[in-house]
Parts: sequence; C-alpha cells; structure tokens
Amino acid sequence: MYELNRKIEFQDKKNDILTVGELLVDMISENYGENDECDTYHRFFGGSPSNIAMNVKKLGIRSMVASAVGKDRLGSFLINQLNKEGIDTSCIECVDDSTSMVVVTKSQSTPIPIFYRGADYQLEYTPKLKESLLDSKIIHFSCWPLSRLPARKTIEKMIEEVTKNQILLGFDPNYHPMIWQKGENGAEYVKSIIGKVDIVKPSEDDAERLFGKDTHENQIEKFLNLGAKLVIMTLGKDGAIVSNGKETVQYNTFATDVVDTTGAGDAFWSGFYTALVKGYTIREAAKLGFAVSAYKLKFIGAVVDLPKLEIIKEMYGL
Repeated sequence: MYELNRKIEFQDKKNDILTVGELLVDMISENYGENDECDTYHRFFGGSPSNIAMNVKKLGIRSMVASAVGKDRLGSFLINQLNKEGIDTSCIECVDDSTSMVVVTKSQSTPIPIFYRGADYQLEYTPKLKESLLDSKIIHFSCWPLSRLPARKTIEKMIEEVTKNQILLGFDPNYHPMIWQKGENGAEYVKSIIGKVDIVKPSEDDAERLFGKDTHENQIEKFLNLGAKLVIMTLGKDGAIVSNGKETVQYNTFATDVVDTTGAGDAFWSGFYTALVKGYTIREAAKLGFAVSAYKLKFIGAVVDLPKLEIIKEMYGL
C-alpha cells in the first residue's frame, strides 16, 4: 500500500521511466463527427506508452520507449519523432510487419477508435530491454502488449524481473475487446495482471469493460481486491478517485477548455509520474497529473508541446 501523503523513494538510475508497449500512428479526423461524415484525417504520433515517454521528457524527466514498428515510412516517422525529442530509441525493434495505426474521429467526449495492428505486438524480450528496465526507476505498460503474442510473453518476463528488483510498476488497464484475438478472454487475463503491479489507472470506461456497470466506489474496490496497491480511477469531466484501500480521495478536474480528449489519460500519467520522480507526494502528484491533462485538452493530438512541470504547476496555482 502507498500512503497518499508520502513520497516514493527511488534508487539512483540512469533513466527515470521506461514505457513498454504500442508505438503507432494516430489518424485523427479534421472535424468532429459521430458517424461517417469525416473525410479528412491527419497523422499524429501515437501509442499510449510512447505518448507518456514523449510527455515526461517535455515535462522534465528522462524516458525511454520499448516497442516495435514496421520497416516502413510510418515506422520511420515515429522513430524520428522520438529522436527529435532526444529520447533513447535503442529498445525500439524494427520488424517486417507494417506499423500499427489507430483511426480516431475527433470527439469532445470519449473517442471511439478503429484499430489496425501489425508491428506493435512483435516486441521481443531482448538483452537490451532487460538492461534498460533494470536501469529505470519506473516501468509503465498498457493492455496492448498483453493482448497478443509474442509481446505478452515479453511483458510477463518484464514483470518477473521488475518485481525481483523492486522497481515501481505502473499499468494502464485500457482493456478493449477489439484488440484481443476472438475467443480469448482478455478481461480475465488483464485481471490476473492487476495484482502484480503497484499502480493502476483505469478510466470509467476501462472499469466497465472489465467488470460491467457499477458504482465508482465498487469498481475501485474490485481493483483493490485483485491486489492493486494504488488505484487512480479517472472520471473525465468529473475528475478522479484515488484510493490505496485505506484512504480514498476525490479530485476535481482542472479542465475548462476541451478541444480534443485524445491522450488525456496519457497526459495525466505523464504529470503524475514526473511529479513522483521530482519528489512530490502521491497526493500532490495526482493534482499535477490533472493539471497536465487539463493543459493537453486545449490542443489536438495525444502529444502536445508541454511546458516544464514547474510552469504548469504555477499556471494552475498548485
């Protein structure tokens, strides 16, 4: 259990956070729409763990990405974007499958994605990946690499190594049945992972896809009962609830100007992780996560030009 008013003490490592999982292209519509009326889409850097790596670097800490892309122009585009930000790409594997892509119609609520998957789940557990995770303070991953082999085995080996070495492990349980093989019970597999991590941040939709409809309090209790040490449940415009099983705190959102919700959860993770590394308590880090998310919501795309965390802290009076 993590006490909300305490800081997390990290060992001295070369890297602050290693994000493991999907690196892909987001094709986002030019206009808002709920049906098929959108004809023009624009290319953006995407993939939840990779978004976080980009964001935290802008906010002021060190990051690496472990992922797989295709040997194609989209893969080159993604790697080049990371290189421009000075992010170490030595754990990105180039494979024969095409680079994965998500098509999103711009929304002021929760966007509904269409998935085109190829390279992202080809991630292998290499000596370089093992070396990098052991030299990082935080490891973060999402449901995407869990949903297909061989990436699932890579994540399982990673969890085993991280647990042995007491490295902070964050998990985004962004379960969506469409990214799993037909006939496979992805929800039950995701539930089996929750007790092996330190921090889990489900959205309201994530929780409903995993457990069905229920109250927010009951959903959080389900995550805690599965063994999560800290649960942060984001509720969109209604803020979030944070619980360690002993203490539960409700947070309000700082967002007042919502242009595009794509990547809002990634922005929260980014502010939260950056604040932890910079020595803030969990309670303070959650507030800063919401401030970063509110800033991101004013712009289109999952990754925007974030200022340093200290500037965002001042902007939102924290």
